[in-house]
Amino acid sequence: MSELRALVAEELSLPVDPRVSACAEAIAAKHGAASRAVLFYGSCLRQKQLDGLMLDFYLIVSDYREAYDKRWLAVANRLIPPNVFYFEHRGLVAKYAVLTEADFFRLCGPETSSVSVWARFAQPSRLVWAADKEARKRAIEAVARAAPTLLAAAGPGERKTPLDWWRRAFALTYSAELRAERKEKGASVVDIDRDRYERFSAPAIAAIPRTLPSQPGWAWRRMEGKALSVARLAKASLTFAGGAEYIAWKINRHAGTNIELKPWQRRHPLLAGISLLPRLLKSGAVR
Repeated sequence: MSELRALVAEELSLPVDPRVSACAEAIAAKHGAASRAVLFYGSCLRQKQLDGLMLDFYLIVSDYREAYDKRWLAVANRLIPPNVFYFEHRGLVAKYAVLTEADFFRLCGPETSSVSVWARFAQPSRLVWAADKEARKRAIEAVARAAPTLLAAAGPGERKTPLDWWRRAFALTYSAELRAERKEKGASVVDIDRDRYERFSAPAIAAIPRTLPSQPGWAWRRMEGKALSVARLAKASLTFAGGAEYIAWKINRHAGTNIELKPWQRRHPLLAGISLLPRLLKSGAVR
């Protein structure tokens, strides 16, 4: 695990656009003393031109109640983690998810059947803000759990190379969420950054625990993951400024559709999300 942790620490410390760091600092400042770390992840990591894109962050906090001035937000975050919020800073547009340090550590590990967090942090990310050395250390330890969890959950299958194992793993995790991306996305995640996954392969495989908690199969993960995705979308329509517009934007961007919201859908984002779901599933825009 020490070799993998060193690779993760090195990757998390790689530099980013100063505007990304400033945005992360502003997100942390919004939640005050509860803020512990901010991680930057997603497709924008590979982009030099950030204007017109939506940046993705995770804000790690010490306690949900301390992070919010409204009690219902803390309760919602605890019951269906994470909460997701819209954010703008100096011309950049972002969304950020909120987890406590304890939940982040747990959701990166094999004790949870939900793929959402460990599938994301098995991919590259950056630690763009930390409250102190201890917060940085805990973020590194949590992220280092993600890749072994991903590979263990997928199993090697009929792999010919370690990269095939990664491809299989991401394909399975993408199928276990309500995603707008096409089915080839799982393989492209690996192929776009082959050197990185080759470097991580041996340490990640070696770090797979010999004894793993009993977990359900992928049929159950898919049912659970899609149900959680719907619940999170519904919650995001309440916590996310322009929630319905964001859902339509994300689907159009990834699936090549041209969904236009009606006035009533803009006024009632929760109902809008529910009304869009059957069309999206039928068309294959999400799976």
